[in-house]
Amino acid sequence: MSNNRRIAVPSVAALVLGGIGLTLAATLDDVQDRGQVRCGVNAAQPGFSALDDEDDYRGLDTDICRAIAAAVLGDAKSVLFVPLDSVERFTAIQSGEVDVLSRTTTWTSTRDTTLGINFTGVSYYDGQAFMVASDLGVQSAKELDGAAVCTQSGTTSELNLADYFRANGMEYEPVVFGSPEQSIGGFEAGRCDVLSTDASQLYAQRMQLADPDSAVVLPEVISKEPLGPAVAQGDDQWFNIVKWSLFAMLNAEEMGITSDNVDEMRTSDDPDIARLLGEDGNHGQGMGLSADWAYQIIRQVGNYGEVFERNVGEGSEFKIARGLNALWSDGGIQYAPPVR
Repeated sequence: MSNNRRIAVPSVAALVLGGIGLTLAATLDDVQDRGQVRCGVNAAQPGFSALDDEDDYRGLDTDICRAIAAAVLGDAKSVLFVPLDSVERFTAIQSGEVDVLSRTTTWTSTRDTTLGINFTGVSYYDGQAFMVASDLGVQSAKELDGAAVCTQSGTTSELNLADYFRANGMEYEPVVFGSPEQSIGGFEAGRCDVLSTDASQLYAQRMQLADPDSAVVLPEVISKEPLGPAVAQGDDQWFNIVKWSLFAMLNAEEMGITSDNVDEMRTSDDPDIARLLGEDGNHGQGMGLSADWAYQIIRQVGNYGEVFERNVGEGSEFKIARGLNALWSDGGIQYAPPVR
């Protein structure tokens, strides 16, 4: 009798785990059947996600989406970009309207534990800052007592502002808008003295002004804003795919693999390079992907450094220094686990 129980229990467990496995594969199956990754993005944040002159979305966040499509479908162009505002973004991922959210979204404990979403990594280390009119002569955020401050609803910026002014014994008047476009419009129209949001967004909004030199970003950074893609909870396989798509780009940069030399690198004797590019084993198998999943990302989209430089770095109009977003080996904190 005891022997029967020992046999039966694993059998039931196997059936249960098999059922879970089928559930966990749902997003990958849906994406492959559809032939597209549906990616929630910002409608208009240059450098991260904005339409170019040919009505194609361009930016660091949109390139993350393209990397996922390259890994899953072998085609970085197979992405349906879904523009979402700051209020819509979480509902869209919760409801399954999008497969992944890649929209300058800060990873916080509340969002990670109460919204039914999982953050998969940090694609950009950011922090909240202040932008003021140049002719005010303000040099520091400590001079903003009594200022009217434009910010955006549904973001971490509102709470950060309240915390900062309270901690420094200062008063301020919040002027809250529903979108980045409204925020910069209010600032330019003189509705507020200061515009406050993530520094990355401020640099983009400053470039949208009729005269970018009319505003300056102050040096203070008042918060930690780790930005990265997020997926719905409950699908570990898809979570791993999105996570390792970003990690592949970081590992590629560290190994010196670029979109230009990736084909040459496939013959490398370096075992780490061979594993990443699918020449030594299939390290995509555990995610349901082909052996060349990372090769496709690098060939079609590039490594993390390439993506950063062309969208927001020295190769772009923003010329943002790598700073914290440099690799750990170059003085930053970007770091990816190894593929092995």
